[in-house]
Amino acid sequence: MQGSPQKKTKRELLDVVPHRPPMLLLQGILAVTEEGCISQALVDPCAWYAQEDGSMPGWFGIELMAQTSAAYSWSRKQELGLPPGIGYLLGTQCYQSRLAAFPAGAVLEVEAQLCFLDESGLSAFTCEIRHLGQRVAHATLKTFEPQ
Repeated sequence: MQGSPQKKTKRELLDVVPHRPPMLLLQGILAVTEEGCISQALVDPCAWYAQEDGSMPGWFGIELMAQTSAAYSWSRKQELGLPPGIGYLLGTQCYQSRLAAFPAGAVLEVEAQLCFLDESGLSAFTCEIRHLGQRVAHATLKTFEPQ
């Protein structure tokens, strides 16, 4: 990501995403820039979503990406002195995961890069999930945040 990152602590996470436990899947925000956001998620083997082996289904990656996109949008609004709004995930294009499930205990890095935003609130993010430094999932998310 370009630009100087603005680090958010775990405590501040609740200030930049509308989600609350148990639906909050992110552990923290690693960086926010003008171009995007990087978050961290921990696959909790005791969480409500855990499969029998403690893993997180691979399709949950879409939600990790959506929450990271929300963290970016809320952080940028705060920087501009604007109140955060509720956003909507309109859909995803070509979500692909190399993993059927994210392993129990895995620390995932989720990156959302803004690639489109117009004055109506329509936006798109290119996203990826990394595990142990390797890209394991990617997609383009389309979102909408009404005025």
